[in-house]
Amino acid sequence: MFDSLSDKLDRAFKVLKGQGQVTEINVAETVKEIRRALLDADVSYKVAKQFTDTVKEKALGQNVINAVSPNQLMVKITHDELAELMGGGASEINITGNPAVILIAGLQGSGKTTFSGKLALHLKTKKGKNPLLVAGDVYRPAAIDQLHVLGEQVGVEVWSDKENKSPVDIAKKAVAHAKSKGHNVVIIDTAGRLAVDDKMMTEIEEVKKAVSPQETLFVVDSMTGQDAVNTAKTFNDRLDFDGVVLTKLDGDTRGGAALSIRNIVDKPIKFIGTGEKMEALDVFHPDRMADRILGMGDVVSLVERAQEQYDEESARKLQKKIAQNKFDFNDFMSQIAQIKKMGNVKDLMGMIPGVGKAMKNMEVDDDAFKGIEAIIQSMTPHERENPKVLNGSRRKRLATGSGTSIQDVNKLIKQFDQTSKMMRMMGDKKKMAKMMQNMPKR
Repeated sequence: MFDSLSDKLDRAFKVLKGQGQVTEINVAETVKEIRRALLDADVSYKVAKQFTDTVKEKALGQNVINAVSPNQLMVKITHDELAELMGGGASEINITGNPAVILIAGLQGSGKTTFSGKLALHLKTKKGKNPLLVAGDVYRPAAIDQLHVLGEQVGVEVWSDKENKSPVDIAKKAVAHAKSKGHNVVIIDTAGRLAVDDKMMTEIEEVKKAVSPQETLFVVDSMTGQDAVNTAKTFNDRLDFDGVVLTKLDGDTRGGAALSIRNIVDKPIKFIGTGEKMEALDVFHPDRMADRILGMGDVVSLVERAQEQYDEESARKLQKKIAQNKFDFNDFMSQIAQIKKMGNVKDLMGMIPGVGKAMKNMEVDDDAFKGIEAIIQSMTPHERENPKVLNGSRRKRLATGSGTSIQDVNKLIKQFDQTSKMMRMMGDKKKMAKMMQNMPKR
């Protein structure tokens, strides 16, 4: 996401590379390129101009100290203003109340039903809540079925009534059901509607009035660009929603919605959808998004995702096995499973500073581990626990059994050996210190 915008901003900053000082001329040229990049990303002209005027004013108002180049100064100012443009800081979802009611609204095809399932999983696993999903789309039976499938997938109860054609009645009965069954959060998925459809807009206003939700979230497909911002404004005028959810940010989006929606509707972006998996939902952090747009990665989010998959007891057992030089292919497979749970591989690599730009044109298959898993699954339990027994004939059998080649098997075993050595070294503080001392100095 934002690859095109990142490239154009990078080119804009190059205007200042090698410059000894900030001048009105070189800043004006850089700012012009930044504005052009924002407009190409489908940010409205008004927002782009206001943004670049602020950047220019701040750049000309600062002295460049010796340790910071004009280029670095401009990147810093642009970063801070991008974060401010997108809201400044993360905005928490309001789940107070018993039950807390969350109303989901948006256009047809924006991803409301999928988001509802993702939100239920998020609140269940990360907030310790017992959510109830409510199928409030009375016009599309497939939406009700889809919500039931998602509910089963994430282990959350779904309340529906296909015979009832009143969204208001469904919502009220669902809240009553939640109270009687001990659900402390109710997530109401509603029918997609057009902002110009007065009847449908009145209907969702009536649902909101009937259940008095703690949160009304507007779900918008970020791939619709500036149209998404205009639609958000129309919905907000009628619903006065509490926050925005941007879906499909993993797609080929220009990013205009993410950059200007806060400025137009004055409501925070609360969540972003970054993939098809139910775990692919992130709390929106404007500063981290600014980092990623400017190619700085997002190490904090990467660490948080890793911590979510971190099992203290398993980690302790693994550490003990590494110390005893007993790390085997079962452990290797377990580590792969944890990485896969963290999300899309290319998205994860994009969070590492510098890596995102380096691999922007590379295709990274989300099934990158498929061949490795096939080889390990072709091993006998004895081979997995004792990698050293994998001689030539066994490797040939593994290649045949997994549908791979001898070269693939040899490559995996080499990777495993390197991983094992690195893990042992990291566990041995003396060896690690010696390795650091022997590293070439810059």
